[in-house]
Amino acid sequence: SLRIPTPRTKKAMPETNIGLFPDVGGGWFLSRCPGAIGEDLALTGEVIGATDAVVAGLADGVLPEVELTDAWEQLATQGAAAVTSLRDRLAGQHESADAALAKHRPEIDRFFSLPDVPTIVRALEGEGSEWASRTAAVLRKRSPLMLHVVLEQLRRARDMNLADDLRMERDMVRHCFHLRPGAASETVEGIRALAVDKDHAPRWHPPRIEDVTAEMVAPFFDSPWPAHAHPLRELT
Repeated sequence: SLRIPTPRTKKAMPETNIGLFPDVGGGWFLSRCPGAIGEDLALTGEVIGATDAVVAGLADGVLPEVELTDAWEQLATQGAAAVTSLRDRLAGQHESADAALAKHRPEIDRFFSLPDVPTIVRALEGEGSEWASRTAAVLRKRSPLMLHVVLEQLRRARDMNLADDLRMERDMVRHCFHLRPGAASETVEGIRALAVDKDHAPRWHPPRIEDVTAEMVAPFFDSPWPAHAHPLRELT
């Protein structure tokens, strides 16, 4: 019931690095981050630390490593009272002004709430600030097709329960490998570039964000199974 990182914690859903999408429920919990933080984290795949995790609503508070042993001991011996005490302590923490997500929250909400990926990137590139230019450059490195797919995923997931989100993501991951079989898959190409050949030069298709069409994105959200035969049909 409590999500507690330490100052050394690193957190990310970096799937867009390999032409994939934030799976295993990523669409569900990222879509529930405050404002447009979820879109930012999902599209860029950026790694965040403990304080940013709290800002994003993905953690409840930060506990220094040296205090972990005592915390576990109290939880083991005091039960619910220790949980309440720890929750109260974490709730009393103040948001760090150094947290990057807090610092750039106005820009994140302004840009990542825009209606589509080309509009987001165009607005970032036209802003002129260091943060906006860096963010646009990161997005330009990702699979253009999968950026569009991921944005659609999050905006659909916002109105879903967890079971429906997981069913959608099961459909999507199958499509990542079967809509374009073999080396034609964006995911296979991303894995090749990052983990196999390690040339970090994926050959995305299409190569530009502006070249992706709605007709390319829509099939990722068509289930390959009828409802009665879906592998996750029993989830509720």
